[in-house]
Amino acid sequence: MADDSTSYDFDLFVIGAGSGGVRAGRVAAAHGARVAIAEEYRIGGTCVIRGCVPKKLLVYGSHFAEELQDAANYGWTVEKMSFDWPKLRDAVLKDVDRLNEAYTATLDNHKVERFLERATITGPHSVKLASGKELTAKVILVATGAWPIVPKFEGSEHCITSNEVFHLETLPKRVLIAGAGYIAMEFAGIFNALGCHVTVANRSNVILRGYDESLRDRLLQITMARGIEYKFNCPFQKVTKREDGAFDVHFEGQDPVCADVVMIATGRRANTNGLGLENAGIVIGERGEVPVDDTGKTSCDSIYAVGDVTDRVQLTPVAIREGQAFADRLFGTSDVRIDYSFIPSAVFSQPPLAGVGLTEGQARNAYGSVKVFSSDFRPMKNVFGHRPERGLYKMIVDAATDKILGLHMIGPEAPEILQAAAIAVKAGLTKADFDATVALHPSMAEELVLMR
Repeated sequence: MADDSTSYDFDLFVIGAGSGGVRAGRVAAAHGARVAIAEEYRIGGTCVIRGCVPKKLLVYGSHFAEELQDAANYGWTVEKMSFDWPKLRDAVLKDVDRLNEAYTATLDNHKVERFLERATITGPHSVKLASGKELTAKVILVATGAWPIVPKFEGSEHCITSNEVFHLETLPKRVLIAGAGYIAMEFAGIFNALGCHVTVANRSNVILRGYDESLRDRLLQITMARGIEYKFNCPFQKVTKREDGAFDVHFEGQDPVCADVVMIATGRRANTNGLGLENAGIVIGERGEVPVDDTGKTSCDSIYAVGDVTDRVQLTPVAIREGQAFADRLFGTSDVRIDYSFIPSAVFSQPPLAGVGLTEGQARNAYGSVKVFSSDFRPMKNVFGHRPERGLYKMIVDAATDKILGLHMIGPEAPEILQAAAIAVKAGLTKADFDATVALHPSMAEELVLMR
């Protein structure tokens, strides 16, 4: 980068110390840039503090309910089973503290100056901290992530979001979750496994919009059999609080539901409110997102954005790659552009599902003639545990070239299996390449090379 930044306090000022911002900041500093980062909450961002990591730990914790139930079939005698929510909650929060310290140490080790307060943009090269201090930078990076959307309705103040769910004082007996996206389905599975009565209420009649329809249907069947209740085409009307502390949730045209916790999981919005982007001439999009080009640059040449705040692909690994590419491009020597095709994703529902590439519907619309291969099987683990639940793997193939267009799975450990398979799909391999690979037996993953 040209050496014309001595008139600024910093070469780079990052707003938001989540996955994308921390990666960009430390890589830029490693390239020799003078870097500062501002974070109004805790170093680590959504994924580490109130998202992927603590959520996955709760998923692991809730899985023990199923494992302990199946233990007798494997010869184990487990007596006096009980569950202590505060113990799990506090263990998860302790690990969050550990990661917060690790991320902080990473920044310190790279000599990135930290400001633990809110920063707002006051111009193309200037920011103002909550304390009133004003700083300048040659480049500003916005990495403020996204925030849960809470619709406005009577009693909405009684509801929680995924931000607060990790801090519940006690395990609720009855949980109502609004929404049916990945966050809603993951927490529905967690609370259901821990013995709570779970109701999922959604404005539409579809769960996990965007995922393959066959997998969505399978997850719906399994979760209903596990005791999760669904209310579809069911918009909220109001939430009222009872004298005993419980809540009555009222819907349009349906009977109310009583719950101890009401969780809103109806989506996330780019976190740009009050950020001051207009002071640099930047106009945000309809969902609050920061519009950027393929380098992450906004309409202001000195301001860039990465991660969820751009509302391109709201996934932690994508934010990390965008942050890395940004820092390498501006402060290093490489010019990497992010390829957003064939990004694998997963829903840590119970059972989990995972997918990469086009769904069957998307492939038919794009290619017309496609072949669909599937394996509908009962995992050995479920057979021995006397569980009727079946796994389903689907492979979508271009009929003209035999190239795999999409791979979608639901069943135990589906995300762990898909990560390796996603490499093959991303590499453009064909169905014949999978067929030519010898099965690893006995495993669930072998179904990937046995589809005929």
